[in-house]
Amino acid sequence: MSQKTINFTATFILALILSIFLPWWSVMTAAIITALFVELKGFAVFYIPFLAIFLLWVLYAFMLSNANDFTLAKKIAVLLPLGGNPYTLILVTGFIGGLAAGIAGIFGKECKLLFRSR
Repeated sequence: MSQKTINFTATFILALILSIFLPWWSVMTAAIITALFVELKGFAVFYIPFLAIFLLWVLYAFMLSNANDFTLAKKIAVLLPLGGNPYTLILVTGFIGGLAAGIAGIFGKECKLLFRSR
């Protein structure tokens, strides 16, 4: 298995487990932990955690919204400049979570390099 697949899977599963007990920022903790233990190079340090959390949050938001016929998502999508489209709101939600995880992945990689140099 490649390092990218291992990091993606570990970030996804760890974020899923941590999100049961911790608030929304637990996805950043999962990205930092996996970046410390699974070596990624180049732009993959950002986009692998980004994709893992993007997928996690989009799936989770879709499951929650689908359960109540997208009632709340439609109301919030009207408040934001999304034209009342709940699916766009779900994608924006995933993008925000993915962005937080991607930046946390970069932070984890930099922390690993800092600890290695000492």
